[in-house]
This record gives sequence, C-alpha cells and structure tokens, in this order.
Amino acid sequence: MISVAGLAGILVACAAREMPEAPEGAALYAENCAMCHGATGRGDGELAREIRAEGGRSPSDLTMIARGNDGDFPRARVLSYIDGYTRGRLPAQDMPEFGLLLEGPTVPVDTGDGVLSPVPRPLAALMVYLESIQR
Repeated sequence: MISVAGLAGILVACAAREMPEAPEGAALYAENCAMCHGATGRGDGELAREIRAEGGRSPSDLTMIARGNDGDFPRARVLSYIDGYTRGRLPAQDMPEFGLLLEGPTVPVDTGDGVLSPVPRPLAALMVYLESIQR
C-alpha cells in the first residue's frame, strides 16, 4: 500500500514532466526579472533608471519579443538568452546569467522546430510566462 507521502511524491514527479503553465513562470519572473524589466515586462523596473544612469543598456521590453520576430515567439532564442548560453558573444551585455538559478528536472519543450528538447523546468516556466505576455 502506498502512503500519502509516497503518493504525493509520485504526483510531483509526474507533474514535473509536464510543461509548466504561465503562473509558475510568473513567480520566477517576479523573483528574478521584474526588478529590471518591470512588473509588466516593459523594461521599466526599479533598477532600470539606475542601469541607464550608469551607462548601461535599458532593459528590454519583454512584451515585444514576438513582434520583433515577425509575430512568432522565438522559443529557442529566448531560452538561450535567459540561461546565458548565447549572451557571452554579445558585446555590452548587462543582463546577468540565470542558467545556474534555473536548473532542475527537465520537461520536453518544442523549441519551434518540432523537435522536443529537454529544458530545466524553471527555465521552461519562465519561457511560457514570457510567451503569455506578448502584445
């Protein structure tokens, strides 16, 4: 017979393999991104003015990612940018790398080419949230 704790562990393990939903990513966004990109993702967070005053680039408007890509949300590019994989090659990059903060069990993510790639669940959750706030 399975105990309640054992059943809860099984349910958590099963849920961890499913794609996260936007609210899970919203919590990560509030913890890690809102201070620069703002509560609504438009680049107007509390630290944005300070970043500009120090000569840094203004935080991006994260609600316009799809618009800047002909209306398609570039999942692979967004994932790579957040975790820091591609940003090392970009000059004058002010955004910190979050790859180490976004580790964990993986979920299968279609990155836009029809192929499922294993992505750490927190990173996938953040991507899903950003996709949900596009305008």
